[in-house]
Amino acid sequence: MIVRIATEGQYELRGQALDELDSADDALLDAIEAGDEAAFARELAHVLEIVRTRGRRLDDDELEESDLVLPPPDTTLEEARELFRSYPRNLVT
Repeated sequence: MIVRIATEGQYELRGQALDELDSADDALLDAIEAGDEAAFARELAHVLEIVRTRGRRLDDDELEESDLVLPPPDTTLEEARELFRSYPRNLVT
């Protein structure tokens, strides 16, 4: 799966990293639904960290269509509510 972090670049994630991302992503969506600002900030940072540390960063000239686009780290809860409105709950099928 190709994941873009807005303002940073693209990463390729495979295997167990996708399962970790899917699990962390659910916690992020739960925080958004609950309107919990602290949990949202913590879970967004966790999701982005998984992508950065478990994914392979694509070179800038290696552009691929992104399967998933994550917001930048400074996204607010209010912005996330709009951005994640149609975001899939299950990334791995």
